[in-house]
Amino acid sequence: MSVRMRIIQRFKAPHEREFMALEREFAALEASRSDYPKGRRLQPMAANAPCNSLIWEAEFTDLESAQRALDFFAGDAAHERLLERQRPFFEEVRIEFYQNLEFA
Repeated sequence: MSVRMRIIQRFKAPHEREFMALEREFAALEASRSDYPKGRRLQPMAANAPCNSLIWEAEFTDLESAQRALDFFAGDAAHERLLERQRPFFEEVRIEFYQNLEFA
């Protein structure tokens, strides 16, 4: 059973420019290091989440692998430094896990 993990971050709309600038730094950090979990970033246009949200999502082989990615983020000093700068712009953060269904 593969799993999709989504980290949904709703940010203060007036600070979108600052929030996204920091998110670009996260993306550069992710791209520069082979040990970083790789995901993709989405911004809702017409969805359940409001437009002032950023969604980071990635596929994992199982739930344990997804949890290891979260643990990695929490234990990485470079990630934590960027997060501290981005945190004042957060309104809400939630993490969702989806089981990928394969009906072949």
